[in-house]
Amino acid sequence: MPAVSKGDGMRGLAVFISDIRNCKSKEAEIKRINKELANIRSKFKGDKALDGYSKKKYVCKLLFIFLLGHDIDFGHMEAVNLLSSNRYTEKQIGYLFISVLVNSNSELIRLINNAIKNDLASRNPTFMGLALHCIASVGSREMAEAFAGEIPKVLVAGDTMDSVKQSAALCLLRLYRTSPDLVPMGDWTSRVVHLLNDQHLGVVTAATSLITTLAQKNPEEFKTSVSLAVSRLSRIVTSASTDLQDYTYYFVPAPWLSVKLLRLLQCYPPPDPAVRGRLTECLETILNKAQEPPKSKKVQHSNAKNAVLFEAISLIIHHDSEPNLLVRACNQLGQFLQHRETNLRYLALESMCTLASSEFSHEAVKTHIETVINALKTERDVSVRQRAVDLLYAMCDRSNAPQIVAEMLSYLETADYSIREEIVLKVAILAEKYAVDYTWYVDTILNLIRIAGDYVSEEVWYRVIQIVINRDDVQGYAAKTVFEALQAPACHENLVKVGGYILGEFGNLIAGDPRSSPLIQFNLLHSKFHLCSVPTRALLLSTYIKFVNLFPEVKPTIQDVLRSDSQLRNADVELQQRAVEYLRLSTVASTDILATVLEEMPPFPERESSILAKLKKKKGPSTVTDLEDTKRERSVDVNGGPEPAPASTSAMSTPSPSADLLGLGAAPAAPAGPPPSSGGGGLLVDVFSDSASVVAPLAPGSEDNFARFVCKNNGVLFENQLLQIGLKSEFRQNLGRMFIFYGNKTSTQFLNFTPTLICSDDLQPNLNLQTKPVDPTVEGGAQVQQVVNIECVSDFTEAPVLNIQFRYGGTFQNVSVQLPITLNKFFQPTEMASQDFFQRWKQLSNPQQEVQNIFKAKHPMDTEVTKAKIIGFGSALLEEVDPNPANFVGAGIIHTKTTQIGCLLRLEPNLQAQMYRLTLRTSKEAVSQRLCELLSAQF
Repeated sequence: MPAVSKGDGMRGLAVFISDIRNCKSKEAEIKRINKELANIRSKFKGDKALDGYSKKKYVCKLLFIFLLGHDIDFGHMEAVNLLSSNRYTEKQIGYLFISVLVNSNSELIRLINNAIKNDLASRNPTFMGLALHCIASVGSREMAEAFAGEIPKVLVAGDTMDSVKQSAALCLLRLYRTSPDLVPMGDWTSRVVHLLNDQHLGVVTAATSLITTLAQKNPEEFKTSVSLAVSRLSRIVTSASTDLQDYTYYFVPAPWLSVKLLRLLQCYPPPDPAVRGRLTECLETILNKAQEPPKSKKVQHSNAKNAVLFEAISLIIHHDSEPNLLVRACNQLGQFLQHRETNLRYLALESMCTLASSEFSHEAVKTHIETVINALKTERDVSVRQRAVDLLYAMCDRSNAPQIVAEMLSYLETADYSIREEIVLKVAILAEKYAVDYTWYVDTILNLIRIAGDYVSEEVWYRVIQIVINRDDVQGYAAKTVFEALQAPACHENLVKVGGYILGEFGNLIAGDPRSSPLIQFNLLHSKFHLCSVPTRALLLSTYIKFVNLFPEVKPTIQDVLRSDSQLRNADVELQQRAVEYLRLSTVASTDILATVLEEMPPFPERESSILAKLKKKKGPSTVTDLEDTKRERSVDVNGGPEPAPASTSAMSTPSPSADLLGLGAAPAAPAGPPPSSGGGGLLVDVFSDSASVVAPLAPGSEDNFARFVCKNNGVLFENQLLQIGLKSEFRQNLGRMFIFYGNKTSTQFLNFTPTLICSDDLQPNLNLQTKPVDPTVEGGAQVQQVVNIECVSDFTEAPVLNIQFRYGGTFQNVSVQLPITLNKFFQPTEMASQDFFQRWKQLSNPQQEVQNIFKAKHPMDTEVTKAKIIGFGSALLEEVDPNPANFVGAGIIHTKTTQIGCLLRLEPNLQAQMYRLTLRTSKEAVSQRLCELLSAQF
C-alpha cells in the first residue's frame, strides 16, 4: 500500500479535531477555537505566500469550525483561490467551502462563477463534476442565471463522459426546481429525451428524473419520451438479474430506474396501440414477478420488489384503460391487506381507494370488504385504520351502504379522537347519498349524534333538518324518533338542537298520541333547557313560540316561561330580546297573524351538500370524489379515459397535440355534428340541431353564480323549477376538463334536449373547446352528463355561453348561462422566497405591467376566508413574505399554449376602513387587468 502523501494527510487538521474532542468544557473548546482562528488569520495575512497544501488545510479547519456552530468572517478569498488549483484535493476543498459558506449575495460570486466556467470549459471530467456539484449545492437564482444556458450543452455534447452527464442532468434538475423560468427550452430537449437510450444506466436514471420534472410542465416538448421509456422499461423487466449486475439490488434489476420510468409514464395518457401493447406486457410481467416466491429473505429484496410493483399499479390506475390489469392489480393489493408488514397494508389500502373509482375494478374491490372491515377493527396503527375508513367510503354503493355505515358507526364508538370528525362526515354523506328509505337516514344520523355528538359539526345536523323539511314522507317519523331519543336521561346538545327544530316544525304530526301530547313535548324540551349553551337556548325559545302557534292549549304555560325573570332579565342580550319579543308576539298578535309569522319553513333549495363541502375542505378536493358521479361516469378520467376521442364538431375547436394530456384525444368516437351555419354568430358546438335557434339572454342571477365559480371548480351553476345544472372541473397548465350535469327536477321527460356552447368571435381564437354529445331525451328525475375538454391557446377576457334548449310538456324552453371558464383557471401556483418575490416585483415595475384597485369590502373581512379565496383563485399563498403580516401575497404562472405569463399579487386589507387595495403585476397589461377584475369581485 503506498504511503499517504503530504497532500492527502493534513496532519494539522487531524490534531486540531483531536484537540477539540478532548476539550472538557464548552469554555475550553471556545478557547482552543479562538486560538486556532487567530493562528489562521495571521497565516492568511502574513507576508509569506502560502502553498496550496497550507491553504487547503486552513480552509478545512475554518469549515470544521463553522460546522461546529461558530461564525466565520474570513477565509473566503483563500477558498476561491483554491478553485484555480490543478490539484483535485485542493479544488475539492475550495468547492466544498463555497458550497457551505458562500451565499448568493457575496461579492465573490463573480469570481466563483468565472472559476466554475473555466472548469466546465476544461473538459476535465473530474473538474467538471466538482463544478456541477457546486452549482447544484448552491442552487441560487444567480447560479441559474449564469449557467442555465451552459449546462444543457454539457449534457447533450457528444464527447461528455457518462459521469459528467449524470451530474449535469441532476444539476439542471436542481436549477429547474428553484428557478424554472430561467431554464430555457430549446433544441436540447429532444436530445435529452434520447438519453433514455444511453448505454450507461446511471445516465438513464438521472435523465429520467430530469425529463419527468420537465414533462410535468412542458408535456408537449417531451411526449416522444413515452415510447423510449416503455422500450427501456421492457428491457429491464424482461432481463435476468445477472444482465444488469452493476444495477441489480438484491436480485431486483434496476429498481430505482424502473420506478422513475413508471413515474414518467404517469405524466401522459395511455400511449398509441403499438406502444401500449408493449407496456401492457411490461406491467403483466411485473405483476407476475410479484407472485413468484422471493429470491431472498432480506427486507431489502422485498422493499425493492414492492416499490416497482406499487409504481406499476399506480400507472395501471392512472391509465384506467385495461380491465384485466386493473382487476389483477386489485387482487394483488388484496393479498397485501393481510400482510404482516404494516407499510404494505397501508399502501395497499391507499391504492385500492383509487381503484374503487374505476368501473373495471370497483366490483373486484368490493370483494375485499370483509378484510377491510376486519382491518378497521383489529389494526393497531391509527394511520392504517384511517386508510381502511377511506377505502370503505370509496367502495360504498347502494348495494353495501347499510353494511358499511353500520360498521363505521360501530367503529366510531372506539375510534381515535383524531379521525372521529372525518368518520362522522363520511357516515353522514353515505347515509344521505344512498338512503333508499329516509327513515333509515334519520335513524343513522340520530345514532351518529348519540355515539359521537361532540364531533358532529353544524353542517351535519343542518343537513338532516334540510332533508326532513324537504321530504314530506319522513317528517312524521322524524318527529316521533327524535321525541323518543330526547327521553334519554343524558342527551347530547346537538340532539336537543335537532329535536327542538323538528318538533317545532312537525310536533303536530305526533301530538295526537297521548304519550307525545303538546304539553309532554314542551316539558321534555324544557327539561333540557338549563343544560344547554346560549345558541341552543335561543333555538329552543324559537321552538316554544312555534308551539304557541301549533298548540294553543300550551300557550299559557309557554308565556309563563317567557315571562320569568330568568328570561326577561337574562344576562345574554340575544336570549333576553327573544323572550321579550316572543312574549309580546304571543300576547298581542291574532291567530291569523301568528299563523302567518310562524308558518312552516319552506323547502330548502337543493345545492351541493354542505357536509361534502366540509369533507373536501378537510381532506383536499383531490382526495374526495363525488361517489354517485364517479360511479355513474367512471370511464371518464381527467388524465385520459380508455376510449378514443370524438371527432370535433367544429373546425375551430380542433385541439393541438398537447391537448392529449388531459385525454382530449381519448373519448368514444362519435359522428360529428352538423357544421355550424354561416350565420351562427360564433357558434362553436351545436350537437343536435340542424340550425341554431335563437339564443336566450343570460338567465337572472347567472352573473352572480358565475362570480362564485372564480375561486372554486365544483357546485350548482344554475337552478330553476325544471332544471338544475351542476359543474365539476379540473385544470392542469393550459388544459382542463369540465363535467356538466343536467338534472331534470320534474317527473316529465325533457325532449329534444340540446346543450350548445357558444364562443364570441374574439374568444374563439384564444380558447379551444371540445364536447361529447348528450342524450336528447332526459327522463324525469334523471341526470345526464356532458364532458367539455378545454385548451387555453392565449389569454382571454370573455367567457363562453352555455345555451340549453328543450321541450317540456309541449312548451319550448330556452336557457342561457355563462360557463365559468376564466383566465385564472390556468394558474399554476409558484412558491417563492421573500427575496425572489420582491426582486421579481421590482422587475415588473412598468406602469403597463401593474394594475391596482382600491375597493370597499362586500363581505366580512375574515383572514381564513381570504386565504382560501386566494388559493382557490389559483396562485400560491406566500407566507412570511410581506413585511406587514396582515397583507396577503401570491405568485403563480398563467399557462397558455402560446406563452407563460408570470403573475404576482398583493392584497392589503384595511380592517378599520373596511377596504382592500389589490395590486397585480404581470408581464402583460390585459392579463393584469382581467385578473384584477376577477379577484376584486371576490371580496
